[in-house]
Amino acid sequence: MSDDTRTESDLPADTAIPPEGTDDHQPRTESHDPAVPAAYAAFMRTGWGDRDLDLPPHPVATWAEKRRARLGEMFPGERLVVPAGTYKVRANDTDYRFRPDTAHTHLSGNQTSDAVLVVEDGESVLYARPRSSRETDEFFRDRQYGELWAGRRPSLKEMEASLGLECRHIDDLPAALTDPAKTRVLRGVDATVDKTVAADEGRDQELARVLSEMRLVKDSWELEQLQEACDITTLGFADSVREWDNVLKYGERWIEGTFFRRARAMGNDIGYDSIVGGGRHATTLHWIENSGPIKPGELVLLDMGVEASSLYTADVTRTLPIDGTFTPLQRDLYTLVLEAQQAGIDAVKPGVPFLAAHNAAMNVLAHGLEDLGLLPVPAEEALSPDSKVYARWTLHGTSHMLGMDVHDCARSSVDVYPKGDLETGMVLTVEPGLYFQQDDLLVPEELRGIGIRIEDDIVVTEDGSQNLSEALPREISAIEEWMAALRA
Repeated sequence: MSDDTRTESDLPADTAIPPEGTDDHQPRTESHDPAVPAAYAAFMRTGWGDRDLDLPPHPVATWAEKRRARLGEMFPGERLVVPAGTYKVRANDTDYRFRPDTAHTHLSGNQTSDAVLVVEDGESVLYARPRSSRETDEFFRDRQYGELWAGRRPSLKEMEASLGLECRHIDDLPAALTDPAKTRVLRGVDATVDKTVAADEGRDQELARVLSEMRLVKDSWELEQLQEACDITTLGFADSVREWDNVLKYGERWIEGTFFRRARAMGNDIGYDSIVGGGRHATTLHWIENSGPIKPGELVLLDMGVEASSLYTADVTRTLPIDGTFTPLQRDLYTLVLEAQQAGIDAVKPGVPFLAAHNAAMNVLAHGLEDLGLLPVPAEEALSPDSKVYARWTLHGTSHMLGMDVHDCARSSVDVYPKGDLETGMVLTVEPGLYFQQDDLLVPEELRGIGIRIEDDIVVTEDGSQNLSEALPREISAIEEWMAALRA
């Protein structure tokens, strides 16, 4: 019997027949899901009331409209395709929590999956996947998009009203992507979109560069979001110290979990995997395993940041004495890093090279390492680009751009970032550190296994800079008093 003449009795037992005239996406199901007879499917499609989602006007709508207009002016007569992306599999039938592509949300405010923004000739359309009709299996069977499995997605009308942006169904996208010669795509975000339009590596990479560089200078709304992320981050650090008895009992994991609770309660998520380095773990720059103990007498390095609901993230580091009080040696080393950080912050102002903060901080650290008798050559020689032997104990750059990504604007031209100059409205970290590895035989034994980093989020202002994370103590006496008050 041919496929077009099959009857219900010819279909597998778990197959439901969509009613005539409906557009039924094949639902994502799993082999262990119960069978869905046609009678059950038909019954599930009836008897539902309707309700709208309460989606207020998005506060970024007017800002995003200006960004899209600016982008369109840079590419007159061209079609620009910026996808949000889709779900990524964590294991088998479970996905990671969805987080949209940064450029997409920066230009639209949309945070739903499987959406694509198209900007063309001064007009913008968001092609989105709305909630499914109750007259489909997707509504009650689909694990990824079905309302009864994954929650109620907004309708196109609701999205349009909230974002102030014309919205069409994602199924209409292929028809809008004709004439690939005038189309640029932000690649690597959505495999389906990548396949739909033939790649032009040079033109597509130029679009990615422009989208990155557009985020270098933050508008006032973005600065408010970053301030909010820093303020919630400060609360998360305080939460961790307030629970110090459990920290001592359960170790690094307790701090990670405590901070994450605050991030989820008041923001969207953590902006990156928290780094909780107790003792020698502090010398591993991206220690995210967070499985070690927290031992009295040692230091713990906490590099953590909250991602706000708007997806702007903080990135803050403090190094705390586990006993609540720095030892003399710890005080000396911490003071050196703090002085380096302050030199870096003081160097931040409009018109100076992005690398000014790094160079200022490294100058302090190199001379400090010379005073400790560790450098094999004088500090001035060590600081030469042809040497840099001091970097054995500093390891990384002092700054990176910050925004919706913790390492923001990463696809900018290197001539603009990091080789360009700072401008008012840019936001960067200043985070020097000293790291003495446990097995480093070139340092005295009492230094081995100590890692110290201090990091703050700095916005370039017209007359210098402002520290967005200054509410979190970083002076030695202030840290000790803060910890004592919270533990009390």
